[in-house]
This record gives sequence, structure tokens and C-alpha cells, in this order.
Amino acid sequence: MTDGFEEAKEQRNWLERLGARIPGYRGFQDRELRRDVDKLQREHLAKELERAKGVARAKARAYADSAKIGALAAFDRLDRKLDGVAQSIRFADYGATGLFDVVKVRDAELERLYQFDLTLLEAVEAVSGDIAAIPPAGAGDPTAAVEAAIARVQGIEDQWAGRKNVIGNVVKASA
Repeated sequence: MTDGFEEAKEQRNWLERLGARIPGYRGFQDRELRRDVDKLQREHLAKELERAKGVARAKARAYADSAKIGALAAFDRLDRKLDGVAQSIRFADYGATGLFDVVKVRDAELERLYQFDLTLLEAVEAVSGDIAAIPPAGAGDPTAAVEAAIARVQGIEDQWAGRKNVIGNVVKASA
């Protein structure tokens, strides 16, 4: 995973680069930039989950159209779970943790946080694979495949809930 913060710093306009030379302002500017990058990363994860939800809904619609109503309950649980995790990620407090406020986070700790985010991205991509593996309507019972996707989404939800611990450990290591 590339360092989004460094990429964002390189894309600053001339006024932002000038402000970075003012003592005290640079730290403020960097904190805001890190928050913006974090928000973009979370937005990307949420959009990927919503895209997977759209694919799952299309598959559910195909089952409904072919009168396979029994499979729809599992699809509904998957839909609600995907929506809940996407909203949780999208609307998480990205500025209240204080991660980049007073504590100077070293590269090693920041790398641990990026690695955590990378594993989260890989899990989101795996959900898309799980949903793609759900058999089409008329090709068998989708319940096991849908339940596997639900379990993967639950894992993402649990992993996301643990993000506060990862951030807390980064702050403790940097203090």
C-alpha cells in the first residue's frame, strides 16, 4: 500500500507549500492532511462494500425473478450486514482519536497502521470474491455461499472495531 499521506503532500498547491514553511502551521497542515487521507481511505472501503452489495442485490433479484424465494432471507441478512459495515467505516470518527495531534508518530508505527488498513482492504476484496462465488439462480442452493459472505463481512466488522486498539497501540508506541 502506498503512503497516501506522502502522495497528498506532493499534490499540494503553491500556497499550501508556502504555509508548510511557517513554523507551527506545518504541523497543523500535516494533521489535517492525514485526516483527509484517512477519510479518503475509509470512503474507498465503504464504496467497495457498497459495490459488493449491489452485486449481491442483483443476484438476489435473479433468485426472486426465478421464484426461489427461500434464498432471499440469507440475501437480506447479507445486504443489511454489508450496509451496516459500510456505514460504520464511512462515518467513523477520523479526527477525534488524537492520533496525529500531540504525539509524533514515527514511521514504524505509521506503517503498522497502514498494514492494518491494507488487511482491511484485502478482506473487503475477498467479500467481493465471496459474492461472485454465489451460484446463479437455478444452479443450486446459494445459502452456503451467502452464509460464507456474511461470515466474511462479520470478520470485517470485528476487524474494524479493533482499529481503535491498533490506533491506541500506535499512539502508546510513539509516546
